[in-house]
Amino acid sequence: MSGGVDSSVAAALLKEEGYDVIGITMQLWDYSEGERGRPDSCCSIEDIYDARRVADAIDIPFYVVNLEEAFAREVVDYFVLDYLNGQTPNPCVKCNQVMKFELLMRKALELEADFLITGHYARTEKG
Repeated sequence: MSGGVDSSVAAALLKEEGYDVIGITMQLWDYSEGERGRPDSCCSIEDIYDARRVADAIDIPFYVVNLEEAFAREVVDYFVLDYLNGQTPNPCVKCNQVMKFELLMRKALELEADFLITGHYARTEKG
C-alpha cells in the first residue's frame, strides 16, 4: 500500500469481497534524521502514515518493510549512473521491477499471501 487512492481502494474492495487482506508498505528512505521526503512525491513518511491509517480504517494487518539499502543500490545508483552517462533514466521502471515485483513479492510470500495487488497500472479485459 502506497498510502494513495489506488492501493487503498484496491485493499478496501478486496476486503469487502471477503479476502483476507494485509497491507505492506515499502520504506525506501531513512527518516531518522527528521528527513520526511518531499510531500508532493512518492515514498514520503506521510505516505507510510496514510497507508497505516487506511489499514487501520479497514481493519487489516499492516507491515512496513525496510528496503532502504536495496532501493539505494537498485534504483538510486542506476538513476545516477544513467544520468552521468547522458541518458534519461526512469527510476520508476527499476523500482517496479526490483522493489515491488521482486522484493515486495518476497515479503508477501513470507506472510503467506496468495496475491500481490498494487492498485496501479491496471489493465482490465472483458472475457
